[in-house]
Amino acid sequence: MAKVYPFRGYRYNVAKVKDLNKVVTQPYDRIDPADQERYYQASEYNIVRLILNKGEAGKDRYEAAADYLEKWLAEEVLLQDEEPSFYVYWQEYEVEGIKKVRKGFVGMGKLEGEETVKAHENTLDAPKADRLKLMQATEANFGHIFMLYSDQEQRIISLLDKAIQDREPAVEVNDEDGNIHKLWQISDPAILEAIQEEMDDKILYIADGHHRYQTAVNFRNECLEKGWKSIGAEGFENRLMTFVNIDDPGISILATHRLVYGLADFDLESLLAAAASNFIIKKFNSVAELYQDLDESQDKLHTIGLKAKKDPAYYSLTLKDTSIMEEVLADRSKAWRELDVVILHKLILERYLGIDEKALAENKNIDYIRYRDKALELLEKGEKEYQAAFLLNPTPIEDLKKIADAGERMPQKSTDFYPKLLTGLVLNKLNIEK
Repeated sequence: MAKVYPFRGYRYNVAKVKDLNKVVTQPYDRIDPADQERYYQASEYNIVRLILNKGEAGKDRYEAAADYLEKWLAEEVLLQDEEPSFYVYWQEYEVEGIKKVRKGFVGMGKLEGEETVKAHENTLDAPKADRLKLMQATEANFGHIFMLYSDQEQRIISLLDKAIQDREPAVEVNDEDGNIHKLWQISDPAILEAIQEEMDDKILYIADGHHRYQTAVNFRNECLEKGWKSIGAEGFENRLMTFVNIDDPGISILATHRLVYGLADFDLESLLAAAASNFIIKKFNSVAELYQDLDESQDKLHTIGLKAKKDPAYYSLTLKDTSIMEEVLADRSKAWRELDVVILHKLILERYLGIDEKALAENKNIDYIRYRDKALELLEKGEKEYQAAFLLNPTPIEDLKKIADAGERMPQKSTDFYPKLLTGLVLNKLNIEK
């Protein structure tokens, strides 16, 4: 089952990096070119130079990242903690007007097979190749894999609460959305052992970081083929992870919406006519009416929002009968077939618009956007010539667990756990004997 280990993490030296807010970032796959430039300008020590380097002085971005890492270690910009530790990681945030705290801890997790570590999303080759090159160059873990475990009695969170009681965090930073991220180091051997024992019977579910997990497995396999040895908790048999209780009321999943572009024959009337056989179609004069329909449908009906560029109306499409999905996907489980995102991808995008799995895998015709207001704004005013926006309700966490337990994979960008785990709070340099 789940094997987790305390480790001697590397953290920014506050004697040299005065403002940690200027050196941490969102995960690499949430950084667009504008964000990358902003992070570059924020600080000469921003972690973006390691996770998403531009390439510098005649070197590719992976070589440049490795050079920065070695330089920062030599200059003690990054310092390794003296004692093996777990790192308590609290995130205080607000979503839809509700304030929440998501509680977890950072440690090294053993790379395991699907009987212990369950994925719920498909991965793409290009991101895995990119992250593997970075691991090969740096032999380090920067971004965390977001892992879920089930602990209905909150025993592990109780241990973490007790460990940091009346203590100020070692790190406290704010992200771009105003969320507060706090990190405490705990190194009491009795608490570390108790956490390990509690985790020992757990199954893990990957919430975020499917590409990073598979990359770590691929890197481990490469190392073993070369005859290299993994040394201790910080070796290549393990991976930097943040562990969060799936039963924590502080967990939030947001929807990821789809923007369509580049279709030669896109026509709203033709799409609505095709959809009418399987969907109840409602037309609204305002976005508020559409949002209300989506909100009232959540967890009850399979409803998808639609807005076409330059058309003043808003539409909702509600599936009439889920049996149509059995005809489309007879070889899949009921839980998988009835995901809103599957209904959108397989029935609307593929059957009606011709955007098949190959196009999705190659990142053609679809962009993924958090926040429905942002999706609609980009549809009308974005630099890219988008043709339509499809708005979704969030995927329930219970469905994620069902899909993962069945050994199935959701379509790409089916879940958006909010907020993201920041990169740069604590990292791991792999301990390898060659």
